Amino acid sequence: MSQDQQRKIIFIDIDGTLVTDDGSVPESAQAACRLARENGHLLFLCTGRSKAEIYDEIWDLGFDGLIGAGGGYVEVDGETLYHKKVLPEDVLDMVDFFIEHGINFYLESNSALYASPDLKPHLERLLHGDVENNPAARQQMEASPHPFITQLTYGENDWNKEDVNKVCFLESKVPFATIKQRFEGKFQAIQCTVPIFGEDSGELMLPGIHKAVAIADVLHHLGLPVEHTIGIGDGMNDVEMLEFCRLGIAMGNAKPGLKEIADDITDDLENDGLYKSFVKHGLISV
Repeated sequence: MSQDQQRKIIFIDIDGTLVTDDGSVPESAQAACRLARENGHLLFLCTGRSKAEIYDEIWDLGFDGLIGAGGGYVEVDGETLYHKKVLPEDVLDMVDFFIEHGINFYLESNSALYASPDLKPHLERLLHGDVENNPAARQQMEASPHPFITQLTYGENDWNKEDVNKVCFLESKVPFATIKQRFEGKFQAIQCTVPIFGEDSGELMLPGIHKAVAIADVLHHLGLPVEHTIGIGDGMNDVEMLEFCRLGIAMGNAKPGLKEIADDITDDLENDGLYKSFVKHGLISV
């Protein structure tokens, strides 16, 4: 078998698969990615995150492309294949609803993440505790600011945006099911894969977009067969990816529903799960 025949194209989710809740990439996951590329395999980020949410620590590992915004944005070797955007009037409709109901959110575009007015203190409480009244919590926050919070753009008054991929909202008093029903037919609502955002957090994205559609487009662009594909994830927005790829791997910390449809289950991310899966399936050597 030639090297080209042996080469795999690996699609890797970010949150819970490559990056931990504190925003870091475990050393074992860093090593797995670098060694796999050295062995000639292609690595693609395949994430619900938009491009503005992918900070340098992730890019610096080395990737051959990006499927972002849950499949709404596709980039191969720095070339944009396509970018599907929400109509500005629909953006305003979402923003009006969330502000009216006191729901914290951020609009995701490739250039920036536009945060609702109270999102930053909400996230700081979730990540660090009572930073207003607890000096230890505030010290922790100031000593180790979360990279995601530093990426957010605040103070926006003009929500008439033309480059929005989707919106992510945090848990509130409004149930996820209510939000899903409100936007039925216009957006598909999926529950968020970031645990600290809460069980009733979620994303609103354009209909018909998911990771498997984008993976198929990448394969067509590269002229590679699906037989060479591996998908690795942890959330329910990874279902289509794991079902489509020839080998679908769920992290040990994955949602139970994803584990049910996976071909294989590795260990938790923080217990070297990504690295162990790469070794098991012959992508790298110990």
